[in-house]
Amino acid sequence: MAPDLQAAPAAQGAAGAGDPGRGDGAGRRRRWRLDLAYDGHGFRGFAAQSGVPTVAGALAAAIGRAARTPDLPVLVCAGRTDAGVHAAGQVVHIDLPEAYDGDLKRAVNRQLSPDIVVHAARPVPGDFDARRGATARHYRYLVLSAADPDPLLAGLAWHVPVPLDLRAMASATDPLLGEHDFRALCRRVPGRSAAEPIVRRVISAGWRRVPAPGEDVPAPGEDVPALLRFDIRATSFCHQMVRSIVAVLVDAGRGRASAATVMALLASASRAGTPQPAPAHGLCLVSVAYGDDRDGGREEGGLPGQAPRR
Repeated sequence: MAPDLQAAPAAQGAAGAGDPGRGDGAGRRRRWRLDLAYDGHGFRGFAAQSGVPTVAGALAAAIGRAARTPDLPVLVCAGRTDAGVHAAGQVVHIDLPEAYDGDLKRAVNRQLSPDIVVHAARPVPGDFDARRGATARHYRYLVLSAADPDPLLAGLAWHVPVPLDLRAMASATDPLLGEHDFRALCRRVPGRSAAEPIVRRVISAGWRRVPAPGEDVPAPGEDVPALLRFDIRATSFCHQMVRSIVAVLVDAGRGRASAATVMALLASASRAGTPQPAPAHGLCLVSVAYGDDRDGGREEGGLPGQAPRR
């Protein structure tokens, strides 16, 4: 796995840290944007944590070595993915010494690939903020509905060993669209009151069956192995929101829930009736949008759970 020097908490990157154009003891700074992908296996999430391997810890250490910074750089990411969650289109900003003009993409990839791969690294205006400037995030979840697991998908998809009703899952998805209080489908942040609403706006959400190469899509109700893809876009997400949603919708595919169940959960504002979140390894952050770019500039397609490289 990619090296991780167990970065200090500063590597997690609280948005707005520092003014990249300000002269200080470390000299003037220039802000950089990095677009990257990573395999979540072996990492305890994105945010840096003392004593455990994280994406931020490995990335900050690699950038620090490349730019020869005296201290670990501070990273700000668009979405702090949990342990085991993958990314195809994560966005990070970082402030580096103005004098640095190296090939940051190449330098980081030589140290961290294939576990972490930078697709693009470039200087950006000092007011670019990877987290606060994002207008939407796009996540994808893969479910393998089949009697037997598939070893080639074991690290990318949740294996559900029974047939799932895709139409029922699509119907149960509809109530999620728009702005709602998602307390029933989010893990509450420690120290936050249970009475405080967690309002998020879902822009789009839907299921589709992903046919194997050369395979015809079967007729509805046909009992064959199926790789199912759930795509959801929202202005922002709360902790475990996508995985909790997927768990409820898979219950709908099993006949245990419906659109009415989803509406009742949203109205309850309580996790009491919510199933355990779906496994982390089926989830991938596909892209992040900024300004008028609604899907982060990435196209659909590519490998299961991923978007193609640019």
